Amino acid sequence: MAANTFFFNWEVDLLIWLQAHAGSVIIKIAKLMAYFGDEFVMIALLGFLYWCWDKELGRFLGTGMAMGIVAGPMIKNTMLRKRPYMDHDRIACYKPVAPDAGLYDISAQGYSFPSMHSSNSAIMFGSLIWGKTAKWYIRLPAILMPVLVGVSRCVVGVHYPTDVLAGWILGLVILYINGFLYKRFEHRGRVNLVIFLLSLTGIFFCRSEDYFTGLGVMAGYFLSIPFEERFVHFDNTRNPVKMMLRLAGGFGLFFGISYLLKKPFSEEFLETAELASFMVRFLRYAIVSFVVLGVYPILFRPDRLKPEMD
Repeated sequence: MAANTFFFNWEVDLLIWLQAHAGSVIIKIAKLMAYFGDEFVMIALLGFLYWCWDKELGRFLGTGMAMGIVAGPMIKNTMLRKRPYMDHDRIACYKPVAPDAGLYDISAQGYSFPSMHSSNSAIMFGSLIWGKTAKWYIRLPAILMPVLVGVSRCVVGVHYPTDVLAGWILGLVILYINGFLYKRFEHRGRVNLVIFLLSLTGIFFCRSEDYFTGLGVMAGYFLSIPFEERFVHFDNTRNPVKMMLRLAGGFGLFFGISYLLKKPFSEEFLETAELASFMVRFLRYAIVSFVVLGVYPILFRPDRLKPEMD
């Protein structure tokens, strides 16, 4: 895969300084912080909010998440920036994106600009307090967590500071746009269609798995909203047992369907960087997202499952 090298000298100096002064404990903490910007954590939070706690807040987060996990890869595939450790011997990589792949395998490790962990964390934690009057002990962690996640990406050597800065800006821009759309449009079906069509333009130039994964999640999520509103109408719950059951069932279904949809294809085909395998990935994630977010909540409505009696 093609890749570009560009950086400011101060970025390289800063990364070298950070790693030289970060002890083993700081490195371990930085590795752990990556999980708070990981897409799986976003999906887990989305499931908790949407299925259990607050459906509308879950939808707000879901829309922002869908925009972020597509917009980020589109920018990455435009800039094609190598990760810092790939060009500078004095910068170590303490947490590769793909641990089982070669450190210098661009197709596996991905591009550097912008930092998706930084944008994801800004969207995720920002969504929790967006437009709400939250207590300081909620707002403070929501502000600090994206900062810590972004800094940690520099400490482990996988992003330049400008990658992180761009990620924060992208996340904040998406938060603003998402908030504006939610206030401006009560029925967002057409808005979501426009967002998807704009995102679809990435097919012409994106050649990375993360774009097609994000596009599939977006498609399935946007289709699940009108389906749920028309056919399901489930209610949230604060019952701890029901919450655990909903989460366990949802994640089990997610991984189960994902596994089954892979079975018809060979590992070699799924790992090739070809449009055909990318489209299969898109369809897989679209189906999984639609079933888990749109169809699965029917189980929360036992009355919908009972046959009607004459």
